[in-house]
Amino acid sequence: MLQYLRNILITIDQALNVVFFLGDPDETVSSHIGRVKRDNGGRLPRYRVVMRALDWFLDWLDPNHSIDSIEEDEGRDSLLDPVERRDRD
Repeated sequence: MLQYLRNILITIDQALNVVFFLGDPDETVSSHIGRVKRDNGGRLPRYRVVMRALDWFLDWLDPNHSIDSIEEDEGRDSLLDPVERRDRD
């Protein structure tokens, strides 16, 4: 039952990533934030107000959470911040 609840929470997290951040459907919000942060020299762009607020909150709960949550194999299908698509050329 606990795994079932965890799976539901991950599904909600991934859905929020798609709906609010135009992200990859198989990537969590934390991973997306961490990837954008890493790709911008460790800082989120100023215009990413919601991402910055979420990153601040997550770092308060768990220091370095977004960077530690990066899923290297995800993000290719993100509409707003896609990772480089070398394997698709």
